[in-house]
Amino acid sequence: MNEILGFHPHYDVALTMGGLAVAYRYLSTRIARKVLPAGTVGATRRQQAQFYGGLLVMFLVSSWPIHDIGEQSLFTFHMVEHLVIALVGAPLLLLGVPRWMASFLVDQPNQVRLLKAASHPVVAFAFFNFTLAGLHWPQIIELMVTIPWVHFAVHATLFTSAVLMWMPVLSPHPQVPRLKPPGAMMYLFAQSLVPTIPAAFLIFGNTPMYRHYAEAPKLWGWSPMMDQAIAGVIMKLGGGFLLWAIITVIWFRWYRQERQWDAIERNLREPV
Repeated sequence: MNEILGFHPHYDVALTMGGLAVAYRYLSTRIARKVLPAGTVGATRRQQAQFYGGLLVMFLVSSWPIHDIGEQSLFTFHMVEHLVIALVGAPLLLLGVPRWMASFLVDQPNQVRLLKAASHPVVAFAFFNFTLAGLHWPQIIELMVTIPWVHFAVHATLFTSAVLMWMPVLSPHPQVPRLKPPGAMMYLFAQSLVPTIPAAFLIFGNTPMYRHYAEAPKLWGWSPMMDQAIAGVIMKLGGGFLLWAIITVIWFRWYRQERQWDAIERNLREPV
């Protein structure tokens, strides 16, 4: 147990997140001064907080102790890591990218066409959910926990698919328009339903799905079936809660905008 809970630095994660932070800072300061009108800020404080916050949460779940427990003992922690990367980290990074920065990074016609195609709601929906279901396939899990580069590659694929999944709702690129509020809510509602299928296998299975976690030493007296069931509940309810929270925010913003437009129309109809 001491080997699991003992501190293990993850230099690859620190370098990746640190590199992204430095790149964002460079773009939002030096590059912004070259491409934006004088006096224009490269990124607002809110955008910076969102971007760095996204990096921070992904660093926390991909490092000790969450990552180590998820890899060596409890599948539940592995599930938490996946959901936070996909449903918290990825959207925060998108929210933190200003429109000018997105245009600067993806400016060539071929790049824009590829981004638009990959961000199409149907394509992004299918890619993300195929990735999410595939990375919980028993054979993939066994490879992830035994071969470090496979683990990194799978997480990179998950992050990429998550960014594309959020693009129809949170796109910062001017040429990749966001869905209208009703479409965005329906899109996220569908996203909340799909994990029900793999979650059901985890919750109601009669035998452990993953040999690694069935044989791994368990912290806190958890049994393999208890660990698997809790992971399934988190996949369904935890992921669903995050998506429904965002749906609620979109609905209230849409309602407020409609009220404002109604007020403007009433004022225009009133006789002078």
